[in-house]
Amino acid sequence: MKHQRPMPSPAHTSQSGVALIEVLVSILLFSLGILGLIGLQARAINLSVDAEDRNRAALIANDIATTMWIQRTVSIDPDAGSPSWNTRANDLQAGGLPDAEIEITPVAANTADILIKWKPTQRTASEQGSRLITRVALPPAP
Repeated sequence: MKHQRPMPSPAHTSQSGVALIEVLVSILLFSLGILGLIGLQARAINLSVDAEDRNRAALIANDIATTMWIQRTVSIDPDAGSPSWNTRANDLQAGGLPDAEIEITPVAANTADILIKWKPTQRTASEQGSRLITRVALPPAP
Protein backbone atom coordinates (compact mmCIF):
# COMPACT_ATOMS: atom_id res chain seq x y z
CA MET A 1 0.00 0.00 0.00
CA LYS A 2 1.27 3.35 -0.99
CA HIS A 3 1.44 6.07 1.64
CA GLN A 4 -0.19 9.31 0.50
CA ARG A 5 0.73 12.69 1.69
CA PRO A 6 -2.02 14.73 3.25
CA MET A 7 -3.08 17.75 1.28
CA PRO A 8 -1.92 21.03 2.83
CA SER A 9 -4.67 23.10 4.30
CA PRO A 10 -5.50 26.44 2.63
CA ALA A 11 -4.47 28.33 5.81
CA HIS A 12 -1.02 26.72 5.72
CA THR A 13 -0.37 27.58 2.05
CA SER A 14 -1.30 31.25 2.59
CA GLN A 15 1.34 31.50 5.36
CA SER A 16 4.28 30.23 3.33
CA GLY A 17 6.96 32.93 2.91
CA VAL A 18 5.59 35.27 5.60
CA ALA A 19 8.50 34.57 7.94
CA LEU A 20 10.95 35.52 5.19
CA ILE A 21 9.13 38.81 4.59
CA GLU A 22 9.15 39.52 8.35
CA VAL A 23 12.91 38.96 8.45
CA LEU A 24 13.48 41.23 5.45
CA VAL A 25 11.36 44.02 7.00
CA SER A 26 13.20 43.72 10.32
CA ILE A 27 16.59 43.90 8.52
CA LEU A 28 15.38 47.01 6.66
CA LEU A 29 14.30 48.71 9.90
CA PHE A 30 17.55 47.76 11.62
CA SER A 31 19.56 49.14 8.69
CA LEU A 32 17.66 52.44 8.80
CA GLY A 33 18.36 52.68 12.53
CA ILE A 34 22.08 52.08 11.98
CA LEU A 35 22.17 54.70 9.21
CA GLY A 36 20.50 57.18 11.57
CA LEU A 37 23.13 56.51 14.24
CA ILE A 38 25.94 57.00 11.72
CA GLY A 39 24.40 60.33 10.67
CA LEU A 40 24.15 61.45 14.30
CA GLN A 41 27.78 60.51 14.89
CA ALA A 42 28.93 62.50 11.83
CA ARG A 43 26.94 65.52 13.01
CA ALA A 44 28.42 65.25 16.51
CA ILE A 45 31.95 65.19 15.07
CA ASN A 46 31.24 68.31 12.96
CA LEU A 47 29.85 70.14 15.99
CA SER A 48 32.88 69.12 18.05
CA VAL A 49 35.29 70.46 15.40
CA ASP A 50 33.28 73.70 15.21
CA ALA A 51 33.42 74.12 19.00
CA GLU A 52 37.18 73.53 18.96
CA ASP A 53 37.63 76.17 16.22
CA ARG A 54 35.52 78.68 18.17
CA ASN A 55 37.61 78.03 21.26
CA ARG A 56 40.81 78.70 19.28
CA ALA A 57 39.32 81.92 17.87
CA ALA A 58 38.39 83.05 21.38
CA LEU A 59 41.95 82.37 22.56
CA ILE A 60 43.41 84.40 19.67
CA ALA A 61 41.00 87.27 20.39
CA ASN A 62 41.96 87.07 24.07
CA ASP A 63 45.65 87.33 23.16
CA ILE A 64 44.96 90.42 21.04
CA ALA A 65 42.85 91.97 23.83
CA THR A 66 45.66 91.29 26.31
CA THR A 67 48.12 93.08 24.02
CA MET A 68 45.71 96.02 23.84
CA TRP A 69 45.51 96.15 27.64
CA ILE A 70 49.29 95.95 28.01
CA GLN A 71 49.93 98.66 25.39
CA ARG A 72 46.92 100.70 26.63
CA THR A 73 45.65 101.25 23.11
CA VAL A 74 43.04 99.68 20.83
CA SER A 75 45.04 100.74 17.76
CA ILE A 76 46.77 97.48 16.92
CA ASP A 77 47.54 96.49 13.35
CA PRO A 78 46.79 92.76 12.85
CA ASP A 79 49.49 92.64 10.16
CA ALA A 80 52.19 94.27 12.32
CA GLY A 81 54.67 92.50 14.56
CA SER A 82 56.82 89.47 14.06
CA PRO A 83 54.95 87.24 13.33
CA SER A 84 51.78 89.23 12.69
CA TRP A 85 48.45 88.34 14.31
CA ASN A 86 47.13 87.17 10.92
CA THR A 87 50.15 84.89 10.49
CA ARG A 88 49.68 83.46 13.99
CA ALA A 89 45.96 82.95 13.39
CA ASN A 90 46.69 80.91 10.23
CA ASP A 91 49.40 78.74 11.81
CA LEU A 92 47.50 75.45 12.22
CA GLN A 93 50.46 73.76 13.93
CA ALA A 94 50.40 76.41 16.70
CA GLY A 95 46.63 76.28 17.30
CA GLY A 96 45.51 78.57 14.49
CA LEU A 97 42.48 78.43 12.23
CA PRO A 98 42.11 77.51 8.54
CA ASP A 99 42.02 80.57 6.25
CA ALA A 100 41.79 82.97 9.20
CA GLU A 101 41.51 86.74 8.86
CA ILE A 102 41.64 89.26 11.69
CA GLU A 103 40.10 92.71 11.52
CA ILE A 104 40.40 95.22 14.36
CA THR A 105 37.92 98.10 14.11
CA PRO A 106 38.00 101.00 16.57
CA VAL A 107 34.47 101.80 17.75
CA ALA A 108 35.09 104.62 20.23
CA ALA A 109 38.08 106.28 21.92
CA ASN A 110 39.02 103.26 24.04
CA THR A 111 36.84 100.57 22.44
CA ALA A 112 37.47 98.27 19.49
CA ASP A 113 35.93 95.20 17.90
CA ILE A 114 38.11 92.21 17.08
CA LEU A 115 36.62 90.20 14.21
CA ILE A 116 38.12 86.79 13.44
CA LYS A 117 36.82 85.00 10.32
CA TRP A 118 37.84 81.51 9.21
CA LYS A 119 36.73 78.80 6.81
CA PRO A 120 36.33 75.42 8.51
CA THR A 121 37.82 72.58 6.48
CA GLN A 122 34.68 70.40 6.56
CA ARG A 123 32.55 73.07 4.87
CA THR A 124 32.21 73.36 1.13
CA ALA A 125 33.24 76.43 -0.85
CA SER A 126 29.63 77.57 -1.20
CA GLU A 127 28.99 77.58 2.56
CA GLN A 128 29.63 80.65 4.63
CA GLY A 129 32.63 80.65 6.96
CA SER A 130 32.57 81.10 10.71
CA ARG A 131 33.25 84.28 12.64
CA LEU A 132 33.79 85.50 16.17
CA ILE A 133 33.49 89.13 17.32
CA THR A 134 34.93 90.37 20.60
CA ARG A 135 34.56 93.93 21.88
CA VAL A 136 37.42 95.31 23.95
CA ALA A 137 36.84 98.36 26.12
CA LEU A 138 39.89 99.83 27.85
CA PRO A 139 39.51 102.08 30.89
CA PRO A 140 40.05 105.77 30.22
CA ALA A 141 43.61 107.01 30.67
CA PRO A 142 44.21 108.55 34.12
